[in-house]
Amino acid sequence: MDWAGWGLFGLVATAVLTAAMIAAQLAGLTRIDFPLVLGTFVTEDPDRARVVGFFMHLCAGQGFALGYAATFALLHRATWWVGALLGTIHVGIALTVLLPLLPGVHPRMASQRAGLTSTAVLEPPGLFAVNYGIQTPAVVTTVHVLYGVVLGLLLQAD
Repeated sequence: MDWAGWGLFGLVATAVLTAAMIAAQLAGLTRIDFPLVLGTFVTEDPDRARVVGFFMHLCAGQGFALGYAATFALLHRATWWVGALLGTIHVGIALTVLLPLLPGVHPRMASQRAGLTSTAVLEPPGLFAVNYGIQTPAVVTTVHVLYGVVLGLLLQAD
């Protein structure tokens, strides 16, 4: 396992994921914007939120890359298909548990139960984040599988 490389490779994989998400947004496939969602935790200005959220997303990507690298080490193999499997598990938890719970803790996200408040600026994602577009689950799944594949390929033992 390339423990020295996980930091660099985590940045590369997160950059690939982020670029793919931006491309999907520009193509009209989804409205979900991870940097905006993360950044609005700390500021309500959308332009500042995207910048802050981008760096928060990079940090989160590093944390997940460390988890992927540890899993590869435990399995004694780093391959594209193990990375894709980890990406599938990662996105499955994100879409079915983390995103639906987000309105309960996010200070600027509306809740499907409580409705809009004066501080809500973001729509709640809902189960599988379908409130951000019917194709969002497919897009988010694809980019997270891609994240895992990139890490699996880059962290392969020589």
